[in-house]
Parts: sequence; structure tokens; C-alpha cells
Amino acid sequence: MRAAAEAAGVEADIEAHGVGSVDRRVDNTIDCVLLGPQIGYQAKQVKEKLAPLGIPVEVIPMTDYGMVNGKAVFELAQRLIEENKK
Repeated sequence: MRAAAEAAGVEADIEAHGVGSVDRRVDNTIDCVLLGPQIGYQAKQVKEKLAPLGIPVEVIPMTDYGMVNGKAVFELAQRLIEENKK
């Protein structure tokens, strides 16, 4: 994702954390949260938790995650952010 952001000329802070740190790591400066497919079953709870902050949450497609397709995952993040601005 970092390489895809750089190639697109987008300055981005991209971090990876365990889902258990959502309460400690997420605040109103976060543009979106992506979950690995292995914890996709927790998406509903995370979405509910972050809804008051207006932070979109999505599960990374298993194919993109498994193939380490940072470009596709970065594009997913960009779509979420843009949709959230509307």
C-alpha cells in the first residue's frame, strides 16, 4: 500500500494493528480502517464502534490480501475515503 500511495503521489500514513487495538489506536484523524479477511467476522462490531467517528470500515478482499496486492488495497482505501466525503 505504501508503494502504491507513493506511486500515486499521495502522502499517506499507513499502519497495521491488531483489531484489539481499535479503541486505543483510532481517533478522528483516521480516514478509514481496513480489516484483514481473517477477522472479517468482526467487521460489524468494528463498524458500529467507529460509526460515531464517521470512519468507514471495510474488509480487504481475500484475493487482494493473499496476493499482497497493495495497489488494489490502496485503491479500496481511496474509494472508502472518497465515498465517506460525500
